[in-house]
Amino acid sequence: MRRRAEAPSSGNEPAVANNKVPDQRRPSQAEVKGSVSYSSVLVNIGKCLLVIILVPPFLNYASLQREAQMLLPKDGQIVDVGLGQKMHLLCKGRGKPVVILDAPTGMSSDVWFHVQENVASLTKVCTYDRMGLGFSKRLMQNETTGTEKVWDMSTTGRMVDDLHRLLGAAGIVGPFILVGSELGALNSRFYTHIHDVQVSDLVLIDPIPEDIFEEDKWKEYWYGKVVPSFQAKQFSAATGLSRMLIILGAIEPTVKGENVSEEVIQRQKYLQSNPAHQSAAVDEHYFLNESAAQVRDITKFKPLSSRTSVSVLTGDSFDMQMPEHLNRMVAKLQKRFLEDSYPSANHIHIKGADRRMIYKKPSAISQHLRKLVNQRQAKQQSE
Repeated sequence: MRRRAEAPSSGNEPAVANNKVPDQRRPSQAEVKGSVSYSSVLVNIGKCLLVIILVPPFLNYASLQREAQMLLPKDGQIVDVGLGQKMHLLCKGRGKPVVILDAPTGMSSDVWFHVQENVASLTKVCTYDRMGLGFSKRLMQNETTGTEKVWDMSTTGRMVDDLHRLLGAAGIVGPFILVGSELGALNSRFYTHIHDVQVSDLVLIDPIPEDIFEEDKWKEYWYGKVVPSFQAKQFSAATGLSRMLIILGAIEPTVKGENVSEEVIQRQKYLQSNPAHQSAAVDEHYFLNESAAQVRDITKFKPLSSRTSVSVLTGDSFDMQMPEHLNRMVAKLQKRFLEDSYPSANHIHIKGADRRMIYKKPSAISQHLRKLVNQRQAKQQSE
């Protein structure tokens, strides 16, 4: 039996549908205000993040443009070496033989500050910035011409060609005492084997063994730790983070001390904030394997003249911040390649030093260079 339909509700009572009607009430004013406030906070946070991301690189770029002119060494000169390239050269003192100082991997000529000042009282001493480092501008890839099509942009073959053209354009003639540290030692060796008539003395400071990259543990360390660390420095400089860290005192200049001028310190801070300089440093580290191979090939192709004296300066270890087993490996390979390539070299051990000796133990290097200069000058006078 069907149920009777319920009577319709009276006009004063709300009608109730068979299905429940969803709640259609409007959000309260407090809820609307809260939602708007939350959105505003998000927008403001987004604006702040945008400022944080965009402003430091622009401020860093503007500062670099101003500092590039202000911090160029007063005694330095920008030399046109041809092929559209210009390189920074800084010479102090007068006389012969001329001492040429070539910096370690990825470093500017500032690291020779102490040594150059000390030896310049005896003779002419020149430092320079390799292409892309310091105040030597590197050409972009689409601008390259000439030798860089033969050699990679940051290998020893290219750097030696650059140095040869630099000395010629600046009118600096030999005989030279050629001094190089790490990559600078590879460059000095290559240069001396090619242009042996110009070089009276070759001084190698912490030379990199030619076959070091044949060792897997070294390759793992170099390309797994060292190169990425310089890539991080490049990124930090490009984003303006390096400049902020320098201002906060979290990053300090490499060369420092009581005898270092404020100009040198400011110049190092400028380079630490300069992504172009850091980019060149990355490339020099990345191509070090090929640079070592080029030197190995040239020494076999053209042995060193017996007229050129060779001296080697090493410390207690190659790098005190590197694992000990790698230091032992470098020492073993150094000894082997020196015995094969320069068996009559004068080997000098500097106690308590490592690859940073050129700015942490500069007096030992200066003393040896002064001795070589005195010997050559005495020989010239006797002739």
